[in-house]
Amino acid sequence: MPLKVNTMLKKPGVFTVAPVGALDADSPRVLAEKVEAVLSQHPDLVIFDMEFVDYINSMAIRVLLKTKKELKKHGAKMVFVNLQPPVKKVFDILNALPSLNVFASVQELDDYLDAMQSNVR
Repeated sequence: MPLKVNTMLKKPGVFTVAPVGALDADSPRVLAEKVEAVLSQHPDLVIFDMEFVDYINSMAIRVLLKTKKELKKHGAKMVFVNLQPPVKKVFDILNALPSLNVFASVQELDDYLDAMQSNVR
């Protein structure tokens, strides 16, 4: 099954990127194109919802690292939710994204963001 990548504006400045399928040799280009479209809108936060990804290769990791670098230039962030065990294992083995926040679910992310905003108020 070819990779499908859904993107959605969750609220102003916050985008969700949700790949569906394996991030294998044929799919990093598809992911990169969708991410570039999101980056062109100057987001404050990009949420990668990995619920339907059960495989990731080094080229896809490279796309994610490049995304992180681009977001950092503009003071924006990226987080991951719903990492599946095989993908989480790759992240753990490579320690590829140590400075990123990884959340078990969208609800956990929302709770975290609510708590952070409450501290500012």
